[in-house]
Amino acid sequence: MGNCVLLRDLVAVEKDALLARARLRRFDAGETIFLMGSPGDSMMAVLNGNVRISVTSADGREIVLAILYENEVFGEIAMLDGKERTADARALTPCTLAILERREVLAFLERHPGSWQRLVEVLCERLRNTDQQIAEVALLQLPVRLAKALLRMSNPDPIQARGRRDPTIQLSQRELGNFVGAARESVNKCLRDWQRAGIVRIESSLITISDRDTLEELAGRG
Repeated sequence: MGNCVLLRDLVAVEKDALLARARLRRFDAGETIFLMGSPGDSMMAVLNGNVRISVTSADGREIVLAILYENEVFGEIAMLDGKERTADARALTPCTLAILERREVLAFLERHPGSWQRLVEVLCERLRNTDQQIAEVALLQLPVRLAKALLRMSNPDPIQARGRRDPTIQLSQRELGNFVGAARESVNKCLRDWQRAGIVRIESSLITISDRDTLEELAGRG
């Protein structure tokens, strides 16, 4: 947990002070971590595995807001203001989380005010990403926004996951459709076309980027 985005720049004694108060919990793939509207009394850091953040409408339609990876944090919005959760969080793969209670985090931030800057960076970057995703769904054709989504998932923003670059994305086509605002059938057709062209390789729920340069060219058309 010492490598997570909020703690990596702290000195050892400051990290130890907060880590001593964290509790670990493991989740199976598909297991609910929290639901929108539930109390926001803690925040989490992903130690391993992937977490899906999404919102669901009253008629059951889901939009995936983010896929979180190792060393990223979530649950910080409701934790900070003490209000309800603003989205659902579910384990996309088996994962282990470090959970920090609200009172512990706020007390830590009061003792170490310099850590606020890192937390603000995380919040701002998440807001920028959400704005970008909304604009893409509204304005771009499916192949462009799908290419952009795959590239982001394989290489998240360095503020949140420094140095991570993985050509393989573990996500079902239905979940990917929810992420880019398209039907599973439309996503399937686009990916199949790309697979025949040698741009990606599809194996069950694994999508591997085979030709990153061409995918970046497709994304640039937006």
